[in-house]
Formats: sequence, C-alpha cells, structure tokens
Amino acid sequence: MLNEFWATASTAYKVLVFGAMGLIGVGIILSVVGNSTGNQALALASLAVIGLGLILHIAGLVVRGQAIRKNLKR
Repeated sequence: MLNEFWATASTAYKVLVFGAMGLIGVGIILSVVGNSTGNQALALASLAVIGLGLILHIAGLVVRGQAIRKNLKR
C-alpha cells in the first residue's frame, strides 16, 4: 500500500499537496523579487505565503496519516 499511495490517494490529499507546493513556490519567487528590488513589503508578504504553504503541507500530512491509519485498521 505504501508504494502505491499516490495512485490511491484521495483528491483532498492531492489538492493539499499541489496547493502547498504552489504556495511555497510563489512565496519563494515573491521573496526573491522583493529582496532583489528592495521592496520590503513584498519580501515580508512572501513569508506569509510561504507560511500558508507550510500549513497546507502539514494538513496534507494529517490527511495522509488518517488515510493510512484507516487502511491499516481494515
């Protein structure tokens, strides 16, 4: 089961994973742009975007853990 988790993963987990990766990527880009242009507000806002991506990542881990526990009980 663990080797095929992505193939059998729920849609909610996949959305959380891709959403987290997207937000973290956008946050990194905003950080680079904000710091290279000297725009302190943009650099600070990028931290919030990265933080939201990390929270989504943790939510994805919770969803994955619940799915694995559910499958192991069967």
